[in-house]
Amino acid sequence: MSSALPFVPTGTPRGSSGSADSPASPASPVPALLDASSVDALRHDLDAARDLLVEAFSTARRPLSGITPDAAAALVAEVDLDRPLPSTRAVLDEVRDVYLDHAVWFHHPHYQAHLNCPVALPAVVGDVVSAAVNSSLDTWDQSGPATFMERHLIAWTAQRVGLDDTADGIFTTGGTQSNLHALLLARGEALAAGAELSDLRVVTSANAHFSSRKAAMVLGMGEDAVLATRVDERGRLDVDHLDEVLRRQRAEGRTVMAVVATAGTTDLGCIDPLASVARACRRHDVWLHVDAAYGGGLLTSRRRRHLLTGIERADSVTVDFHKTFFQPVACSALVVADRRTLRHATHHAAYLNPVDDVAEEIPNQVDKSLQTTRRFDALKLWTTLRTLGPDRIGELLDTVVDLAAQVREDLVGDPDFAVVPHGDLSTVLFRFVESDVAPATLDAVNEAARKRLYATGLGAVARTRHGGRTWLKLTLLNPATTLGDVQHVLDLVRGHAREALAATDRPQHTGEVA
Repeated sequence: MSSALPFVPTGTPRGSSGSADSPASPASPVPALLDASSVDALRHDLDAARDLLVEAFSTARRPLSGITPDAAAALVAEVDLDRPLPSTRAVLDEVRDVYLDHAVWFHHPHYQAHLNCPVALPAVVGDVVSAAVNSSLDTWDQSGPATFMERHLIAWTAQRVGLDDTADGIFTTGGTQSNLHALLLARGEALAAGAELSDLRVVTSANAHFSSRKAAMVLGMGEDAVLATRVDERGRLDVDHLDEVLRRQRAEGRTVMAVVATAGTTDLGCIDPLASVARACRRHDVWLHVDAAYGGGLLTSRRRRHLLTGIERADSVTVDFHKTFFQPVACSALVVADRRTLRHATHHAAYLNPVDDVAEEIPNQVDKSLQTTRRFDALKLWTTLRTLGPDRIGELLDTVVDLAAQVREDLVGDPDFAVVPHGDLSTVLFRFVESDVAPATLDAVNEAARKRLYATGLGAVARTRHGGRTWLKLTLLNPATTLGDVQHVLDLVRGHAREALAATDRPQHTGEVA
């Protein structure tokens, strides 16, 4: 398939140390700062870095080296940070030896572990430009047109969500910060309406991301202020139970300041019934936040956009562009339906964004943000959209979701594996099984298989707990990964699991479900 992602065919191994044929350019003095007098050095050093990256990507034969934490720590500890190297070439040689030779390569088709994506080539270009210019998006006088480019992208995202022209938002570092920001705003609305902080509650499903609990801790409410609903047979929020929880909390004199629905759970990749959740929130007059950190890319899918039906009724939405929009970390956004709610994150500092700026309508983004200094992370999304267009991003996402569906279907008929047979996105939960072996033993076998695979560097899968048992997880976010690539990794897992099982005492089955 034609791909705009930096996936390249596997090749020969890289050397582990600098050599005469290194792609880095000949030695040159390292300039102290980037300014008009150092543009020639900038050109030289960017060329050297480009060559190093091209070599690294094109010769990555496996997704990781298998280096252990102890070995990596020792490798890094050998570097004396008080003694700078004499040239950019020397620095890049060291970067290769210490970092690139042992990096985890998300573009490799056998990396199938976490929610990490290979990145769109135009995004890399945008990121280089933003890093070099170093705009700070907190105030207009530090960013210029970058402020309006970010605002334009927020408006585009809000329009894709289905919000009207009262919407607004801000770029953030990731889903955890976006979710924290959303709950800060919801808390502000609840307190403004007369609620007491000690009475505030947040309701999520049992499968929601842990960031809601972290946010409650940060916001002074405590982790116990987050209540979990039951989930249905597909792992989605149970709306009937949500209604019950909301009624009970009100009857007991507490205020549910927000319901957090999930559009793409981390483990199962399921999307809560957003329209039904929205109706429940309207009945009970509760803020609805949709955590679409994972599933937000469906906003660009012509085939699966309907899975997000109901998201347009949310009060706030998290979208992580560095997941299913194929952007480099960090690139996320919080979008709100009513821009006035962003006032709960506003503080006016005389030296930065004084109140007078509001009267003069000076567009300071720090008025909306939890951060002060903030990178121009929106530029990489801008360059991606302007090069590929949203339809192409949607096609890339559909490719990995299709692949996950095919893998689930195939695993249903594989006697060596149990599989969770449903999911809306690109994760697949599976587990090596043996009919006469106790489930607790199989837990250990599956974890051992994952560790053994990682140690070889030939593949990577993740692990989690589901139904009280250890499961392995494929997270497929590389459109260049084929069914054959997945089958290869599964065969490696199968082999390592059998070896791990052979090394156990094989306790007999206890009657529990494997």
